[in-house]
Amino acid sequence: MNFALLRNSLRIRLLAGTLVWIVISILVAGWGLGQLFHQHVEAQFDVELKNHLDQLTAQLILDEQNQAQVRLLPSDPRLNKPLSGLYWQIDRIAAAGELPTKAVLRSRSLWDETLAVPADTPADGEIHQHRIEGPQGVTLRVVERTVTIDTHSLRLMVAANESLMTGPIADFKGHLWLALGILGMGLTFAASMQVFVGLAPLRSMQDALGRVRHGDARNMEGTFPNEIMPLVNEFNTVLAQNAEVVERARTQAGNLAHALKTPLSVLSNAANAPEKRDDDLARLVTSQVDTVRKQVDYHLSRAQAAASVQVPGMRTAVEPVIRGLVRVMQRVHAERHLVFVVIPDEASLSFRGEEQDLQEMLGNLIDNASKWAQSRIEIQVKDDSGKLRVNIDDDGKGIAETERDHVLKRGVRADEQVPGTGLGLAITADLARMYGGDLVLAKSSLGGLQVSLILPAV
Repeated sequence: MNFALLRNSLRIRLLAGTLVWIVISILVAGWGLGQLFHQHVEAQFDVELKNHLDQLTAQLILDEQNQAQVRLLPSDPRLNKPLSGLYWQIDRIAAAGELPTKAVLRSRSLWDETLAVPADTPADGEIHQHRIEGPQGVTLRVVERTVTIDTHSLRLMVAANESLMTGPIADFKGHLWLALGILGMGLTFAASMQVFVGLAPLRSMQDALGRVRHGDARNMEGTFPNEIMPLVNEFNTVLAQNAEVVERARTQAGNLAHALKTPLSVLSNAANAPEKRDDDLARLVTSQVDTVRKQVDYHLSRAQAAASVQVPGMRTAVEPVIRGLVRVMQRVHAERHLVFVVIPDEASLSFRGEEQDLQEMLGNLIDNASKWAQSRIEIQVKDDSGKLRVNIDDDGKGIAETERDHVLKRGVRADEQVPGTGLGLAITADLARMYGGDLVLAKSSLGGLQVSLILPAV
C-alpha cells in the first residue's frame, strides 16, 4: 500500500479505514455464526442419538430363555435400510473369565457389519460417546449405555454417520460466507457512496476557489454545509481584507506620488526660471528633478502592480481595453495619420489581472509603436498554449536583435530624438513578469518591431 497516498488523501483514508472495519466485522461475524451453528447442530445430533438410545433402552427385555429382545424396534426407517448411516447394536458384556461375545442384537441397517466400540466400563445407565470407524470406512459418532437386567449386563449403542452432521454445517457455512460476501460488497458500495457524498462539498468548495482564482468571482459563492461554512466565511473575509489592503496601498501610492510631484514641480519651475537658465546649479537641479521623477514613476508603478497581482478574482476583457486605447492614440497622434488595425479576438480572451495594469502595459506598448511606426500598426490577441498573447506590430525601422535586451532596461531609450523617459518598456516588462508573463521583442512582418506581451489568461 502506498502510505504516502494514504496519508495525503482524505478520501482514501476514510475508505481504507471503513473497508478494514468491514472486513474485520465480516470475518468475526462469519466465524462466530459458523461456530454457533456448528455447536447447535452438534448438540441436536447428540440429542437425536440419545433419543434413539432411550427408545432402545425402553424396549429392551429378556425372554423366557434369558435372551435379550427388543419388544418394539425404533421407528426411524433408516434403521431398516442397509448401510444408511444410522445404526444400533446390543452387546452382552462378558463376565469375568468369559470370552468376549459377538453382538446379541443389531439393526438391519448394519447388514453383516458390527460396531467395534472401544472397551470401557461405564457405570450402569451412564452414557459414553465415541468416534469410531464404521462400515465402508466412514466415521461414526456413537453414544452407548450399559444396562443390567437381572444378572445380565448389556451394552446398548446407537451410531450415526458424522457426515449427517458435518454436511449441513458445511452447506450452512458456504451459504453464510456467500451472504456475508454480498453484504460486504453492499457495505463497501455504501461506504464509497457515503465518502463520495460526504466529500462532495469539498469539491464544490474547490470549484468555488477555482472560480475566484480564474477571475470569475470575487468571493467564494455557493451553498455549503454548516461544518464548512465557517471556513468559507473566513476565506471570504481574508479576500475582502486583501482587497482592502491593495486599495489602501494604491491610495497611499497615489498620495505619495502627489506629495512628491508637487515639490518636484516647484523645484523644476524655480530651476527653469528665465534668470536661472544659464546657471550651472539650475541645470543640475533640473537634471536631478527629471531623474527623481523617473524613479518615482517607475517605483510607484511597480508598487501598485505588485499589490494588485496578489488579489485573486481579477478578470479583465482584453479587446475593449485595446479598442479604447486605440481611440486615445488616434487622437494623440492625429497629425501622423496612423492606421490602427485591431484583429478580432475570436476566443474572447480575458486577462487574469486588474484593468488598470493592463491599460498601463498596453498603453505603453501602443504609444511606443505609435512613436516609431511610419503609417500602420497591427494589434492581435490570441491564445498561446493557455496564455494570453498580444502582438503589436509596426512598420517602423525596428530594433536590431543585439539591442533588444538593452532597450528593456530601465531608463534606456532607443533614440534620444524621440520624446520619452525610457521607462515604458521596463515598467511593462516588470509588470508582465509580476503576473507570471513576459515581454518579447522580435522582427515584425510589417518590417518594423513586433512586441509580444504574454500574460495569464482566464
